[in-house]
Parts: sequence; C-alpha cells; structure tokens
Amino acid sequence: CLDWYTAFAFCAWDGARLPTESEWNHAASGGKEQREYPWSNPASSTVIDATYAVYNCEGDGVGQCAFTDILKVASKSPQGDGLWGHADLGGSMWEWMVDRYGPLTTPCVDCANLTGSDTYRVVRGGGWAIHELLLLNSARYNQTPFIRQKDIGVRCARNP
Repeated sequence: CLDWYTAFAFCAWDGARLPTESEWNHAASGGKEQREYPWSNPASSTVIDATYAVYNCEGDGVGQCAFTDILKVASKSPQGDGLWGHADLGGSMWEWMVDRYGPLTTPCVDCANLTGSDTYRVVRGGGWAIHELLLLNSARYNQTPFIRQKDIGVRCARNP
C-alpha cells in the first residue's frame, strides 16, 4: 500500500534508491538469458505454478482474493528465484520503478525514463491477485504515483 513518493522516500532513507526499469528487467530476465519468468530454466520455459510465485489469489490456497494471499517475502524461494537469487521478482507485489511510463528505449544501456509529460510511473513484477501472464518479465504496467494499492510494494536498489 505504498504510493510512489513513499517508496522513493523509504529507499532514500534506507541508503538506497528505486531501481530503474532497465535494472529490474535485467535482474528478472537473467541478463543475456532473457528468461520468460525470473525462474525460467531454460530461458524459454513458461512453466508456472504455486511453487514458483504468489499470484491469482492462491497464496493461502483458498482461491478467493483476501489479505491472507499476501505471503512472507521469499516464501517461494529458491524455486521462484531469479538467476542471481532475487526472490519475488514475479508475483507477490507489483514493484515501483523510478521511471516514468512511456515507450521503452531500444537499445537501452544503463537508462531510465525520468523526463516527459506522462505522469504515470512504471510498476513491474505482477501482484498476488493477478493472472500468470502479468508475471512474465515482458509485462509492464503504469500507475499514478499517488495511488496506494494492496498489491503494490517496493524493492530498493543499491549500487555495488
């Protein structure tokens, strides 16, 4: 239930920052592997079930959307982890990116969309209440930065 501004401030308070969409995508897709889901091995695999991620209101096993579907961080680890051990890149919570929503820059090398007239911000990763297709690494969504939703959270990034 964090809006973009609170997520931004929290990461700054924690000595970190919001990730760029490019950074998030690199981690979720396994870099050059370009995985379909963070856990896809081989990269083209589209295998998904409740052992990999929290989605489709199935976190508590009942199948009706409720707060009990929100599970602890890394509850599907290591099965659902990305190439470098990141947990919950797919499912659980949508995650705020620093980027404004707009067309993706191609090719993108260490880039972020920080300008433009679009007021929407990017969220990635899919949430606990959505369909499995929105957990694909290629899925992206926009949200107004003032919104607080029960399925949007934050993952802070740190420079090495």
